[in-house]
Amino acid sequence: MNNNKLSILFLLQKVKINQQGKCPIRCRITFQQDRKEFSLGLFISPNYWNNKQQKAKPPNEENTFINSQLSLIKNEINQAFLFLQVNEEEFDVEDIFLQYKGDAPKRNKTILQLFQEHNDRIEKLIDKEYSIATLWKFKQARQLLKDFIKYSFNKGDYHFKDLDLKFIQDYEFFLKAERSLALATTNKMIQRFRKIVKLAISQDIINKEPFISYKVKHVKKEIVYLTTEELSKLEKYKFKAERLQIVADMFVLCCYTGLAYNEMTNLEKSHIVIGFDGNEWINMKRAKTQQILSIPLLNKSKMIIEKYNNADEIKVLPSLSNQKFNVYLKEIADIVGIDKRLTHHLARRTFATTVLLYNDVPMEIVSELLGHSKISITQESYAKIVNKKVSEQMGRLNSKLNKMGYS
Repeated sequence: MNNNKLSILFLLQKVKINQQGKCPIRCRITFQQDRKEFSLGLFISPNYWNNKQQKAKPPNEENTFINSQLSLIKNEINQAFLFLQVNEEEFDVEDIFLQYKGDAPKRNKTILQLFQEHNDRIEKLIDKEYSIATLWKFKQARQLLKDFIKYSFNKGDYHFKDLDLKFIQDYEFFLKAERSLALATTNKMIQRFRKIVKLAISQDIINKEPFISYKVKHVKKEIVYLTTEELSKLEKYKFKAERLQIVADMFVLCCYTGLAYNEMTNLEKSHIVIGFDGNEWINMKRAKTQQILSIPLLNKSKMIIEKYNNADEIKVLPSLSNQKFNVYLKEIADIVGIDKRLTHHLARRTFATTVLLYNDVPMEIVSELLGHSKISITQESYAKIVNKKVSEQMGRLNSKLNKMGYS
């Protein structure tokens, strides 16, 4: 059997007979023992179809039209097959179909083309699997990659088959030198590009991993958070300006709940429910990952929520833009005397460290309460905090053993 021979077969989909007694004609192409079947948009009565001759019979105006269309389709598929034989070293049945439809074969698919397909998919899944912020980040990543291809090759796009390690290294250099991106941001852009490359591998567009020898340059980032003393100072301070007091209260609430900015602003009364233990919990989806957040309310959180309770409002807290919120936090830090750059995200870090980890809450529970998609994200961010806690505990144990006479 010659596996390199192309087989084209027309067949009826008899299970889908319409009210006129006609069913769809489908085409099945077979190449190298792989099949691709698709609809032609043509319909015929099963009584008029001669499967052996692959024709509509008897001759009449409608059947003649169907036969001419089938002949045209068969010629176009054969032309696509011939084109790939001449121009491509390797191709499969899917490539033949794509060439027939006028699309590029998989191995001719370009980087920006697949990147756009990926972003279009995300856009259709906004508020289902992804947030608008995720879409914006991937759009930004695609634009930067497009800028690099234009800058380095003076092209509007680039083929996956030409992708190699040097391309990736040059792209990294471009992000740092020409776009002045910080290392952490550069890594994010490379990471998003790598996702598209993995997508290309999964679709058999490329069969090699160009990132296999690429070394990620990790950023040593120190986690900044409020200490117990700083958090207590902020809680006790009474601000004369109402706007500052509101922001301070909202910030403290997030220090005891770990809510990100979007969750804080979207928190509604319906999100506060009575849990299995009879206590109040926040139950809502995390905007960034669509993970379900289930956070038990501590007494300090309850007090702030009660303070801003308004029977006429659906939202729990006053509304304020992220930019204005962080501007007010800077003012608050100066007034209270906290020598740290206060941002909303610092409240989330304070929840993870000062409120949870320093009070011996296990890492897996911290990860759950933060709504991280994987515990490894929590471990990477807060490993040093855990080490410090272990050191403190071992120090206490050492002192205790010394008092007991052990050396």
